[in-house]
Amino acid sequence: MCSEVNNRKIEETPSSTNPADYGSNLRIIECSAQIRELQTIIRDKNTTRSDFKFYADRLIRLVIEESLNQLPYSDCSVVTPTGAIYDGLKYRSGNCGVSIIRSGEAMEQGLRDCCRSIRIGKILVESDAETHAARVVYARFPDDIAKRQVLLMYPIMATGNTVIQAVNVLKDHGVPETAIILSNLFCTPVAASMVVSAFPDMKILTSELHASAPNHFGQKYFGTD
Repeated sequence: MCSEVNNRKIEETPSSTNPADYGSNLRIIECSAQIRELQTIIRDKNTTRSDFKFYADRLIRLVIEESLNQLPYSDCSVVTPTGAIYDGLKYRSGNCGVSIIRSGEAMEQGLRDCCRSIRIGKILVESDAETHAARVVYARFPDDIAKRQVLLMYPIMATGNTVIQAVNVLKDHGVPETAIILSNLFCTPVAASMVVSAFPDMKILTSELHASAPNHFGQKYFGTD
């Protein structure tokens, strides 16, 4: 009986790496040879810390750029130096970033490089040493975050527990799911299933859906490994 139960649990564990199996709000950025190389370098145990940070920053920038494409834009017109009228686009006002401490802070500079004056809040989620349950111990946001579009930054999703707690805090502060975009580098099928089930209206953008997540990311990036 125990063997049958264990086999059933294994079969029920999400394993699909096809984003279509998780709904239309989970998107993987187009995987070019360049992105595949960056992912390979980040996963390689022999990569030095300086190379790791350099190539991680490159991948972060690509994910952030694509995340910004998910934000709402408004039509606008400008006058060029030659006096011509150019019909273009501009961001709607009220965007902000929120990083999940600590690994999420690695993505802050990439966002600032794209949006110079954007405001960034922070959430600290810790796991209980005995139960491994995630709990929020610190959160700091712009006062009007309920009126903003939020780019939630967290590079590694292995289980989804940390992100679920962070999104719950944002919702407690009045931010609707539809106003949250999760910017992520590496995601497992288990995490994708957990987060999509909990927040079906939240957009998720990642570079890879893979059974194994590089959980050493934060320690390697900040030099604490």
